[in-house]
Amino acid sequence: MARNIQSLERAAAMLRLLAGGERRLGLSDIASSLGLAKGTAHGILRTLQQEGFVEQDDVSGRYQLGAELLRLGTTYLDIHELRARALVWTDDLARSSGESVYLGVLHQQGVLIVHHVFRPDDSRQVLEIGAMQPLHSTALGKVLSAYDPVAHSEALEADRKPFTDRTVCDLDAFEHILDITRARGYAADVEETWEGVASVAAPIHDRRRMPVGAVGITGAVERLCKGGELRPDLIAAVRDCARAVSRDLGAGRF
Repeated sequence: MARNIQSLERAAAMLRLLAGGERRLGLSDIASSLGLAKGTAHGILRTLQQEGFVEQDDVSGRYQLGAELLRLGTTYLDIHELRARALVWTDDLARSSGESVYLGVLHQQGVLIVHHVFRPDDSRQVLEIGAMQPLHSTALGKVLSAYDPVAHSEALEADRKPFTDRTVCDLDAFEHILDITRARGYAADVEETWEGVASVAAPIHDRRRMPVGAVGITGAVERLCKGGELRPDLIAAVRDCARAVSRDLGAGRF
């Protein structure tokens, strides 16, 4: 039988302790509650603090759960709430645009498709829920990379390989695209991932004003573009959908 790692057991016990009872606890309280020497407890707390799992109040010196742990703990709930809130709006977007609609979230250095609305015609289509898309070339991925610091780091560390002649792989050029994305509030992919395919996506924020996903439409270049540029009416429709879902998640007006 494999032995448990003591330091991980102690860290887990520490997090459980901070999750219950008082909002903040001092070093002495934590050490005595867990039967640890102050030096040992402080070392574990320092590591948890560096990883964002624990925060220390500057005035009192007491500890509480950190934002990163809270974010990890609500990821599962966030995805399901995101899908539930987006159902009506994504259906409306598919009807108004005449194109396929995708809802994506950050997952393992890529974009996980958590909801997919078929293009409202009689063409044969494949459900892509659970599929992964790259961060650096797709509209969904660029939106997440522009607004979510974690996604941004993942995109920089990932292998930004070319899919077509239009794929932007250079770091400086990619960062410039993210700056443009943040400035205009949406991202585009015109044959950067698939030949003959274009997409546009916008960010979705939750009640904490944190980026929790992206919504976008994907279709043939000749339908989404006019005169070599994405159609303004489709860009507006996608942004309206993203804002509507964000409002339903409690984000207010953006």
